Amino acid sequence: MNIVYFAWVRERIGIPQEQVETNAQTVQELVEELKAREERYAAAFADISALRVALDQELAEFDAPIAGVSEIAFFPPMTGG
Repeated sequence: MNIVYFAWVRERIGIPQEQVETNAQTVQELVEELKAREERYAAAFADISALRVALDQELAEFDAPIAGVSEIAFFPPMTGG
């Protein structure tokens, strides 16, 4: 599956996107797998309450299942202006 990182998430991880093979069933499980990879992921996902997630460009919760999803995007909350 393709994972896309935006804003400070991308800055902390150091790449805009990547292809990932996972056995995770939910977004939360995927985040835990990513955090275990190395420190830059742990830093980016240290406080998931400061993040939003989209599955195939639809906003979702971190407990959402990811079976059949082709793209997951992580980004900070957007503010209006």
